[in-house]
Amino acid sequence: MSQQSVRPTTSAEETPAGPRLPAGRSWPDRYFHISERGSTLAREIRGGLTTFMAMCYILLLNPLLLGGPDAAGHRLDHAALITATALAAAVSTLLMGLVGKVPLALAAGLSVSGVLATQVAPHMTWPQAMGMCVVYGAVIVLLVVTGLRELVMNAIPQALKHGITIGIGLFIALIGLVNAGFVGKGDPVTLGTGGQLSGWPVLLFCVTLLLIFMLQARSVPGAILIGVVAGTILAVLVNAVAGLDPKVWGGSPPELNGSAVSMPDFGLFGDVEFGGWGDIGGLTVGVIVFTLVLAGFFDAMATIIGVGTQAGLADEQGRMPGLSKALLVDGAGGAIGGIAGASGQTVFVESATGVGEGARTGLASVVTGLLFTAGLFFTPLAQIVPGQVAAAALVVIGSMMLRNARHVDWTDHSVAVPVFLTVVLMPFTYSITAGVGAGVIAYTAIKAAQGRFRETGPFMWVLTAVFLVYFALHPIESWLGVR
Repeated sequence: MSQQSVRPTTSAEETPAGPRLPAGRSWPDRYFHISERGSTLAREIRGGLTTFMAMCYILLLNPLLLGGPDAAGHRLDHAALITATALAAAVSTLLMGLVGKVPLALAAGLSVSGVLATQVAPHMTWPQAMGMCVVYGAVIVLLVVTGLRELVMNAIPQALKHGITIGIGLFIALIGLVNAGFVGKGDPVTLGTGGQLSGWPVLLFCVTLLLIFMLQARSVPGAILIGVVAGTILAVLVNAVAGLDPKVWGGSPPELNGSAVSMPDFGLFGDVEFGGWGDIGGLTVGVIVFTLVLAGFFDAMATIIGVGTQAGLADEQGRMPGLSKALLVDGAGGAIGGIAGASGQTVFVESATGVGEGARTGLASVVTGLLFTAGLFFTPLAQIVPGQVAAAALVVIGSMMLRNARHVDWTDHSVAVPVFLTVVLMPFTYSITAGVGAGVIAYTAIKAAQGRFRETGPFMWVLTAVFLVYFALHPIESWLGVR
């Protein structure tokens, strides 16, 4: 009998007819296609937990962003905002896992929350602002149902998709460095504060970062999660011994205050209004919807492309299986967030941390969603992980996403220049949308200069026009007299 005939068939392997899957697979394996995607149950659980730890900061940050007054001077309750943020993240992420079946977690989009706080709330009440979230979510769902959103994503050239992945990598690495205090916030080209590193939190960030890199170099499974847990334990010990001022940790020290359990406050759920917009003018409402759609549409598009490529789910053209379902859930996230009172939900770039731990299926998203559900009651525990420690995971994942640079033909100007602009403008402008827009415009412009108009495709020209309007939005508003 040959060696090949006695090979075990209990693990997935390739055959001429396709992948041979393990016999007696469990329901989660069959439903989420765990074996087909080369993953395991343990990796998916670990990836989902890691993603949650990397993005649970949103439970603190989103309430801060939405804590300002609206046009009537009313402020949203802080405790209710935390509950709304956790609820919307839990529902939308569970839907992504169960329906989209991809390792993408959703939560309140910082770009969307920023638009709500700075451009929407000053013109209307908070319930009306949340109504705008529902409207923009419905618009994106309509784009998905008609197939336009997936057509736009598939129209992006493969080189630009690689550039988006690289740019997101640099972007989240910069976010991690800034959040850790390693790079100055007021002037993000300096070392620490005033050109110097100071304080225990920055030191713990460095220790956690080096520990993760060392574990990865040793090919230790769960390196990121182990590093974050170890860094958190060390932070708790340092804080207890040194008695540091809470301000040193950014107002959220690694300690448990009072009970670990708190009851959720659903006071904002369903507090949505769809009337009274006539007072601010239809043109202003149109500009607001357009801005929200751009903020939610292209940030999520770029993140899905980047994380999907990092997970190895994209084919040679950068297309993902089940993409339409994932886009549908992401679009519905706008409405889910508005109804919950937490602003529009969008795919988080921190999903890449779970992918870095081996997550390849929607089961990881289900784990993350369940943890956000638990966060409704265990918010105090989520606050123990210092932002400086979690920031180390972002830097690590950023470094891993830079590997896509090997797929770019840097000798071709029509490719190298758009990719370069996409990559550098994401971190330098602190905007994923700005990076994608610059890359798209540069790509079509250079192709046109070379006389290669047909290579771009009609959708790229449409995207170019949209992004030209995006970059010129402020002067257009001034010219039209929009407030």
